Parts: sequence; structure tokens; C-alpha cells
Amino acid sequence: MRSQAAQSGRLLAGAGPGCFRPARASALRLGHRRTEGWPGRLAALFDRQGQYEKALEWYERALAGREKALGIDHPHTLTTVNCMGLVFVNQGQYQKALEWYERALAGREKALGVDHPHTLTTVHSMALVFGKQGQYAKALEWYGRALAEDEKALGVDHPHTLNTVHCMAVIFNNQGQYGRALEWYERALAGYEKALGVDHPHTLTTVHNIASIFCRQGQYEKALEWLERVLAGNEKALGIDHPHTLHTVHSMASLFRDQGQYEKALEWYERALAGYGKALGVDHPYTLSTVNCMAFVFEKQEQYEKALEWYERALAGREKALGIDHPDTQNTLRCLINLYQSVGQTEQAQSLQPCLYAPESPHN
Repeated sequence: MRSQAAQSGRLLAGAGPGCFRPARASALRLGHRRTEGWPGRLAALFDRQGQYEKALEWYERALAGREKALGIDHPHTLTTVNCMGLVFVNQGQYQKALEWYERALAGREKALGVDHPHTLTTVHSMALVFGKQGQYAKALEWYGRALAEDEKALGVDHPHTLNTVHCMAVIFNNQGQYGRALEWYERALAGYEKALGVDHPHTLTTVHNIASIFCRQGQYEKALEWLERVLAGNEKALGIDHPHTLHTVHSMASLFRDQGQYEKALEWYERALAGYGKALGVDHPYTLSTVNCMAFVFEKQEQYEKALEWYERALAGREKALGIDHPDTQNTLRCLINLYQSVGQTEQAQSLQPCLYAPESPHN
């Protein structure tokens, strides 16, 4: 159970808590933001700034214009459809994102062919969503399709190919295959530094995820060194309140937590929580990850009433946003059941047991 609790707040590395943000890597794949015309360009700007509701508003305006002028299956129309899917991903609305990506994929396969770069953009995006939903085998299958075609069409060192390499590493990381994940991250990092430079967002993304591996392996000083590099770069390029910067803030908090520096961890989690709440909303998966992590720290400090309150908040939010069967929701559920049992509230613990995948003791 303790390993489950700790896992819930590891360095944010991608598809939800514990996984960086492949959305950043995915976002710049060919065609994702090539929405010509000022409504589309304005929507893309709001998306980059994390103003997702405004982005959706302007993408909807761009989509209506394209459908009227070009038709529903025109490549430019389908680009806007794909961009809508990306915004829903950034909002944590994964099922809605899949619906839009499926529409884009069907249209692009018909209009452009299964191996066209824009089609592969959507394949990549589908893999991203499966990863965020915890469907890791399916994610690897879709990333594998994208990678094979990228290498064939663009070469092994092209940024689009490297994005897929990076996202494969994220999935291996989420599966707990840390050695394999590190190999794929190192391949991506070498390529990004060569092609894009050491301070490019994609490069810093990969540095962040390598730091997460070092943390999982207990190499905390090394992890802190890599995270400080990421934080400085993100603050300079994106600002202190940008979601990508906040991911690194969250990860710094998790690192201090894993070293037993609980007060320092809470300080950094509070900064991340305030930023996420403002930028993404109180029910976004990243916000709820921070809530869950704060509950765990309160538990370690033996502030049990406070820990129960925060676990309950995380559980309610995750069940609403992700569903009861999502791994992150199940993790919070196990943490809450364990704490109820520890403080003698067995009736509350027993009432939650049927919601687990299997009703075994969370201490196992």
C-alpha cells in the first residue's frame, strides 16, 4: 500500500500523474497546429497559453467556417478537428478527445491515406489518449505504428520521430519498466539536443522524465540536479504559471517528499496546486494528482484527519474525471481504505472495498 501511495505522486512525466506530458511532444507533430486563418491561429495561441476554453471557442469558429467553405472531409477541416481533440486532452476530457481524434483519423485515412504524415499525427494522438487512460498495451501498439512510419518517411533523427520515441519511453515508465524507459529517453534526448538544442521544450521534457527515473531509483541528488535544469528553462521560456512549469514544480515537491522533507514538499505542492487550479481547474487530473500527493504527505506527518479529507477530495475528483476503474482512482481508493483501517474506521473502509478491482486487503 505504501508503494501505491508513493507511486501516486511520483514525478509527473506524461499520461496523467506519474507520466510527463506527451501532449507537449505530440502538439508539434506535423499538422497538429497547422490551422490556417486567424481564428485557428488565435485558437492555437490560447491553447499554448493554457487558456483551453478560449481555444475551444475559437477552434469551433474555425471549424464552422472550414466545414462551410471546404466541406467536412477537407484536409484543412480535419486539421481543425484534430486540434479540437488536443485541447480536450489538455483539459483531461480523454473520452471526448478520442471521439474527435476518431473523426479526424477516419477522414484523414479516406482523404490522405493511411501513411500520410497528417494521418500519423492522429495515430500518435490516439496513442497519447490511450496512455492517459492507462491502456498501456494499446498505447504501445498505436505508437509502434506511428514510429515505424515516421522512421521510414522522415528518418530516425527527425523531431517527429523523436517525439514518438519519447512517448514510447513514457509508456514503459508507466508500466514500471524503468530500465527500458531510460534507454528510450536517452535516445530521445540525444536526438533532441542535436536537432533542437539543449533548452528546447522537447529537450527539457525529456530531461524531466529522466529525472523521474533517477527519483524512482533513489538517486535523489541526480534527480534534483536534472529537475533544476528543467525548472529554470521552463520559467524562462514559458513563465512561472504555465502548466509545463507547474509539472516541474510538482515534481520538485515529490522529490522532497521521497527524501522525507515533508514541509518543503508541502510548500512546493501548494505552489503547484494553486497554479493548476487557476490554469486547468480544480477537477483536472493534474490538480487532483497534487491533492492526492498532499494527502499522502499529511498521512506521513500523522495528520490523519487532514489526510482523510484530502484523500476524499482526490477520490471524488478522480472518480468524476477518470472513472472508478482508472489506475489513479484505484490508487487513491486503496490509500483511503488503508488509512481508514489504520485509524480504526473499519466501517468506512469496508464500504469502499467493493469498488476495488479485487476486494483484497490494500496492505497486500
